[in-house]
Amino acid sequence: MSETLPAAPVVELRVPTDEDALAWHRIFADPEVMEFHGGSPAELSVYEELTARQRRHDAEHGFCLWTMLDEDGEVIGFTGAQPWPHAWGPAGEIEIGWRLARRAWGRGYATAAARATLERVRAAGVPSVVAMVAAENERSIAVTRRLGMELAETFTTPVSKRTGYCFRLTL
Repeated sequence: MSETLPAAPVVELRVPTDEDALAWHRIFADPEVMEFHGGSPAELSVYEELTARQRRHDAEHGFCLWTMLDEDGEVIGFTGAQPWPHAWGPAGEIEIGWRLARRAWGRGYATAAARATLERVRAAGVPSVVAMVAAENERSIAVTRRLGMELAETFTTPVSKRTGYCFRLTL
């Protein structure tokens, strides 16, 4: 008896708009969504600056943190790639990541969007990527495994002293 895998959800990625800053702010105000990202929401101005920076990054490099839309065209978060921004960890490498609205969890959006991200960064000439994931973040660890990423390193974050993992994938 063969098992049929569920179809990947329809997910669209777009370069963030000014309006997406408000949607990201609203979605990421959920403490559950922010559990592995500092725990508390940021001010709207942070997302306004972030979306503007993503537009510039996409124009210059061909990739960014894209706004993720579901099959109804509703913003459900972001996914994409950025240079790792810290002096510790995989400095100078390209990190892929995702952050979804709570209502979008467990439906395959992160994996589908991350696969699209890998295609886009490969097309932009990026030879390999990392994903930095908190050790307790089982959902994101599962996404890295579905993408074929391999655990490369265990680390402790300098500020929060939390344990995390660095997964790698050669494109």
